[in-house]
Amino acid sequence: MEIVEFRPEPEQFAWTFGGVAPIRKIRPGSVLRLWTEDAFCGRLRTTADLPSSALTMPFVNPQTGPFYVEGAEPGDTLVLHLVDLVPARGWGASTTIPFFGGLTGTDRTATLQPPLPERTWIYEVDRAAGTVIFTALSSEHQIPLPMSPMLGTVGVAPAAFEARSALVPDRFGGNMDTPEMRAGVTCYLGVNVEGALFSVGDGHYRQGEGEACGTAVEGAMDVTLLVELIKGGSPAWPRLESDTHLITVGSSRPLEDAWRIGQVEMVNWLSELYGLETLDSYQLLSQISEAPLANVVDVNFSALAKVSKAYLPPAAAYDGMHRHLRELAAQIPTP
Repeated sequence: MEIVEFRPEPEQFAWTFGGVAPIRKIRPGSVLRLWTEDAFCGRLRTTADLPSSALTMPFVNPQTGPFYVEGAEPGDTLVLHLVDLVPARGWGASTTIPFFGGLTGTDRTATLQPPLPERTWIYEVDRAAGTVIFTALSSEHQIPLPMSPMLGTVGVAPAAFEARSALVPDRFGGNMDTPEMRAGVTCYLGVNVEGALFSVGDGHYRQGEGEACGTAVEGAMDVTLLVELIKGGSPAWPRLESDTHLITVGSSRPLEDAWRIGQVEMVNWLSELYGLETLDSYQLLSQISEAPLANVVDVNFSALAKVSKAYLPPAAAYDGMHRHLRELAAQIPTP
């Protein structure tokens, strides 16, 4: 088991998926121990730090990568198993940003109303209690919230020579912002270019479904992941597998189209797994599907189709890859 450790310097961050030379080559079967910076580049440290003065657009959402996976070719399936996600700082930050968020006028939903005021909230990390602490800005209220670390962005280079901002979710993955992207989950992504060129980042110490204001509890993250490659079988859209669920992610605008994409992808996956005709898969999904939102704030919105394995006959997606990687993860030595 080859273990690769990498901590990027600021000049090594990737700001797009595609259009960036690989930072390192790795072999399938490798374990990566990585550090990722937060979406604000670590520049929001106090409640006095505001996005308009502290951030430099478009240099937000820095990515660690891209990594070139040896043997990966277009049409293959890149497999990333998240082994461990550990907050790398004692605080996280969240904000309101003018003309950004689900409950304000935006550049896409233009109104004559002024933007919501800028604010920054700092969440203290209590590692012993496993919480982050919400502290109100206009009162003395404090509420401890369970930490639930996740990665907001996981993606590969897009097809057709495209370079897409690290703020964008689409077929290639990217800024999906789903709380399902947590430790113990396996992500399947279609390979579009030689080497796949995958990057990860945008650590969240916790995030509600939908990411309503546009920012989670953003924080730097220590990431351990396993990398594998399946020849062929490229999914059209990102797929996730946990011990208990199968999940597909669709990203688009309007929101109902993102939902439709996720639903169609799950219909296709159920047909692949069980040999069901399309309308039979559609009928089955209609009765067992959950549909959590990932985000309703990014350049594209992301919606999930989520199905409990408890409702389904036993089946080994991708020949049992998730179970295999879970077993390998248990063998990784602690640093």
